[in-house]
Amino acid sequence: MKRQRQRLIFLSLLLLGIALVSLARRTVDDYILSIINFVGIYVILAVSLNVTNGFTGLFSLGHPGFMAIGGYVTAILTFPLPRKSMFLELPPWLAGLELPFFPALLLGGLGAALTALVVGLPVLRLRGHYLAVATMGFLIIVQVLITNWESVTRGPLGLNGLPPLTNLWWVFPWVVVTFYVSWKIKFSSYGRSMLAIREDEMAAQCLGVNLFRTRVAALAIGAFFAGVAGGLWAHLVTAITPTSFSLIMAFNIVVMVVVGGTGSITGAFVAAVIFSVLTELFRPLEERFNVYGIGEILMALILILILIYRPGGLFGSREPGALTASDT
Repeated sequence: MKRQRQRLIFLSLLLLGIALVSLARRTVDDYILSIINFVGIYVILAVSLNVTNGFTGLFSLGHPGFMAIGGYVTAILTFPLPRKSMFLELPPWLAGLELPFFPALLLGGLGAALTALVVGLPVLRLRGHYLAVATMGFLIIVQVLITNWESVTRGPLGLNGLPPLTNLWWVFPWVVVTFYVSWKIKFSSYGRSMLAIREDEMAAQCLGVNLFRTRVAALAIGAFFAGVAGGLWAHLVTAITPTSFSLIMAFNIVVMVVVGGTGSITGAFVAAVIFSVLTELFRPLEERFNVYGIGEILMALILILILIYRPGGLFGSREPGALTASDT
């Protein structure tokens, strides 16, 4: 009965979302639509990072690195053929290839996931702040490689004039898929294994949970959706550069997860909406008064207050109508 009620709620929210997207496309101007798209992309990033950081208790700062890989792969695969002549050293099969947006997004996500598998083999043997530093190093390495691989990425100049393919009809389905996959994982035996690792590694291992394999899988799943978000982001702003995905972005996404509640999908969703809207609202003020960083300062202050007065985040590990772990 409870499962049927959850399915009914999910279907109702899906239909409501479709109706709101259709209404927004008809009544809202392009500027507000772009903000809504950015909000959706940050929701994908926060919810997917919650699979890595929230479910298994890892502390990864490498999400923007996976986002960059997915963004560049998607951008190159969808780049118009007449303009690919600027990439002098592209392989012939890639120089003559132009894919539709959906398969390019999937390949961007898969590229990020495969990178996560390779990176996870050595990195996920670390713990705590050592893992955080290692994933931060991965992000820096990705930026350096993109900057120096000029024959493919154009280096610091980046890729400009990308097709403006991203809109609400692309962002909304990926938000739904990210939310649904995360929810199904959390309330499965595999998700319970992840949560057990977060709570007590030794007890989870004694119960037969493969710690390393589960962590690598969590990192790869989060990286896939980060890669898709990178592709959506690149085709929303129609440009991508090595500096587009920075440590500041990593900090912002981690703040969304922590404030929402590590392990709470709903919390990550709500926090991503709140913080991304606030950031976009402060941006015109920053440009007007030539004072930048107000949004980041506000996020840092909110994070400090949450850590002091509610260390478990707004939702803890809970979901509406379901209890998955103790709300610490």
